Amino acid sequence: MKNIYFIILTIVLGLTIFTSSCAKRGTITGGLKDTIAPKIISSSPKNFNTNFQGNEIKITFNELIKVKNINKQLIISPPFKKQPIIIPQGSASKFISIKILDTLKPNTTYSFNFGQSITDNNEGNPYSQFKYVFSTGTYIDSLALLGKIKDAYEEKPDNFISVQLYDATTFKDSTVFNETPLYVTNTLDSLKVFAFENLKAGEYKIIALKDKNNNYKYDPKTDKIAFLEQTITLPNDTVYELELFKEKGNFKADKPIQQTNNKFYMGFQGDPKQTKVTAKIGEETIPLKMTRFPDKGKDSVQLFFPIVKPDSLVVSVENGDYSKSFKTKIKELKETDSLEIQSSQRNLNFRDNFTLKTKTPINSIEKSKIKLINKDSVAVDFDFIYKEFEQEIVFDFKKEESQKYTMEILPEAIEDFYNTKNDSLLFSFTTKALSDYGNLKIMVKNANRYPYIVEILTDKGNVIASESRKNDQPIFFDSIEPRIYTLRIIYDDNQNGIWDTGNFLEKKQAEQIIYYSKKIDVRANWDVEQEFQIGE
Repeated sequence: MKNIYFIILTIVLGLTIFTSSCAKRGTITGGLKDTIAPKIISSSPKNFNTNFQGNEIKITFNELIKVKNINKQLIISPPFKKQPIIIPQGSASKFISIKILDTLKPNTTYSFNFGQSITDNNEGNPYSQFKYVFSTGTYIDSLALLGKIKDAYEEKPDNFISVQLYDATTFKDSTVFNETPLYVTNTLDSLKVFAFENLKAGEYKIIALKDKNNNYKYDPKTDKIAFLEQTITLPNDTVYELELFKEKGNFKADKPIQQTNNKFYMGFQGDPKQTKVTAKIGEETIPLKMTRFPDKGKDSVQLFFPIVKPDSLVVSVENGDYSKSFKTKIKELKETDSLEIQSSQRNLNFRDNFTLKTKTPINSIEKSKIKLINKDSVAVDFDFIYKEFEQEIVFDFKKEESQKYTMEILPEAIEDFYNTKNDSLLFSFTTKALSDYGNLKIMVKNANRYPYIVEILTDKGNVIASESRKNDQPIFFDSIEPRIYTLRIIYDDNQNGIWDTGNFLEKKQAEQIIYYSKKIDVRANWDVEQEFQIGE
């Protein structure tokens, strides 16, 4: 073998010398790139060893390797209470050493799945899904359980979903909050499926978690959960589907935090819309306005109160069965919220309404002091509503294509919660030609129940239009911005017009969502007809 390598090396050197004498000078490329994953030479004890009694494992490779992202990639099943010491981590070595700190259970098969964490030192070629398995008993458990993960709301599920099995004979609802599972696996960063191996025969309960704390316990504040109410009996060859959802949870308020001289922020869990908030200074009840926090992604509300001298404020919060009072000190700060009225709309879509956002809550709006005219200075009739929780004034009027509108708000037309009135305001916005938009007609087929909601989403997941149906009549979405869209159907089982999530303790699954398998290309001045076959 050495002679062969010597002959090949001699030929290569000869060709190099000959080429360099008649060609331009160049850069040596270094040869072919290494694409071969490292190999295991030996392990001690041997892989799939039985009657395991030690506390240390050593795995030797044929080349230098690195172990990366071990905290995410390594899956130990059944899980340990104390994480083992694994070396190396980050540095290069020809071996992996695992020191077990836990007391091992008798007659139990353990597996260490390293996922994509083991790579060679030079090129990063992964030794994919390497598993080290041993048993403290006389045989290796060999049963398997397969399934797939789906998200109840999003089109694609999260990465690194923990799938967990529990003994069905001892399982209670509280188990998922307080105890670690018997077995665990993970979808890691690229899979929508999961597989358990080396399981015992028996009856199990299964759940899945997007486990933010990586502790195999369900925390409703941060985690998504999926569950099957049925008991799984092994062996069987069923492929199970688990659907993740984030619970809304019961309402709970945090202590208000003062932000300005006349405003508090208050964090919450659950739905704040039915919340009643009152405030007192001593025995005097003071007026209070609760509105949405400007960043809709945060679970907080704003509490506006009159500007008063520093004192103690008692805020009482009620929502259904929830009731709590908070005592907080009012401080004198530099900033005070005052009346501001703004709009970010410059081009108004035919499907939208012109909207003004206010920095403080509004007490009154005088329509006679607001004028809307088009580019020909012709007055346009309009209606409006004020949404207090959103702090929005929404104007509705008949829009014309390729039109320019000007809204003039005369002084003192709008008065806010602090009896401040506006100065003169002017807003201008335009509409495009109808030919700049596309129209979309959707025909839903094979719906198995009603009502359902059809939604159109952008590539960022924003819903730009939705319609509810109690039959199979076509749905028309006119004047849609040209772009690629996603379609989905929500089975609105409780008929409240919105998607509702699930609840683990109530054994309630989230309302079903079905995504159309293809993207929809809506183009300007086109009419698109799309059949949505459920079950395709």
